[in-house]
Amino acid sequence: MYSNELNAIKKSNIFRQKVLYDESLLDLASNDYLGLSSKFALLTRAVSRLKMFKSHAPKASQLVNGYHQIHKDFEEFLCRHNGFEDAILAGSGFLANLALIEALPRKGDILILDEKYHASGILAGKLVSAKVVTFEHNNPEKLEEILKNSTYKKAIIAVEGIYSMSGNLLKKEIFEVVEKYKNTLLIVDEAHSSGVVGENFLGVFELFNIKPQLNHIKMGTLGKAYGSYGAYILSSKHIIEFLQNRAKSLIYTTAPSLIDIELAHQGMLFIMKNKKTLHAKIKKRQELVKMCFGIDMLGLIFTYEMNSSTEVLNMQNELKKRGFLVGAIRPPTVEKPMLRVIPRVNVPLKDLKRLFYVYM
Repeated sequence: MYSNELNAIKKSNIFRQKVLYDESLLDLASNDYLGLSSKFALLTRAVSRLKMFKSHAPKASQLVNGYHQIHKDFEEFLCRHNGFEDAILAGSGFLANLALIEALPRKGDILILDEKYHASGILAGKLVSAKVVTFEHNNPEKLEEILKNSTYKKAIIAVEGIYSMSGNLLKKEIFEVVEKYKNTLLIVDEAHSSGVVGENFLGVFELFNIKPQLNHIKMGTLGKAYGSYGAYILSSKHIIEFLQNRAKSLIYTTAPSLIDIELAHQGMLFIMKNKKTLHAKIKKRQELVKMCFGIDMLGLIFTYEMNSSTEVLNMQNELKKRGFLVGAIRPPTVEKPMLRVIPRVNVPLKDLKRLFYVYM
């Protein structure tokens, strides 16, 4: 039924498939930035906490009877440390973005997305009755131009703290532009910045020393730096109440997994206790990338553009033979094929040096 299209995808060298990679490879492809996915002490602690309760699964939507003390404790922890009024959890970052961008823009509003915003937000934008526009990537002047020249009841702007495919850090001036205009909401997707930047690894709000306002919304994921799975939304109590009543991907789905939420909670506690050591390790990796490639890596995403999908796949395969697993990112995910390298903190520096000096 789809043979012709699949054959065209294969011919273009952009065919995707699931692969069980050899665990002996040095993992420089995953978003497990801090290496928490292999800290089994965190899993042991999470399981011990879960055993304190009668059930280990949420069993229903969080708006029926799936809301659990583990959810509540984690939401309160997130609000306390991030400075937001309220929180709600989601099954994944994709579902959280779908919740925000499908629910918040109403008729007469305008939804303004950074052109490099995550695919979940782009998809959700196709479901809304509001006007949807994009602005030039990470360009505050272009964003202001749209706000200045548009008529709207509300403007909902969506950006990322660190962009997943480029590693670009959000420009602080975006916050300043939004602050100048009334009836605006700013969504900051911190999937790749929370757990990586900021004094306490809380993301760009902390990095830029921005106190959350009533029109600020922070979305973060648990399946990257925090070594688990799921997501959260932080905002004013008013916005959370609205999402609980209008966001389909929060209402019509089982509440997030209890073990995943507790595991992320333990991960965040570990990060806060070990922040000095983690900062030092990240800094050394950023210095290494700067020394080898002249690139200021402001998070833990390093990209290396190549000429074709074939070339990128060949390079990935060659590096696998040398013991390294890196991401081979191809269109349509990105405009130009590239290697996406994550110099995770639990990959020894000597191995990173060998990769960068000898093979790249």
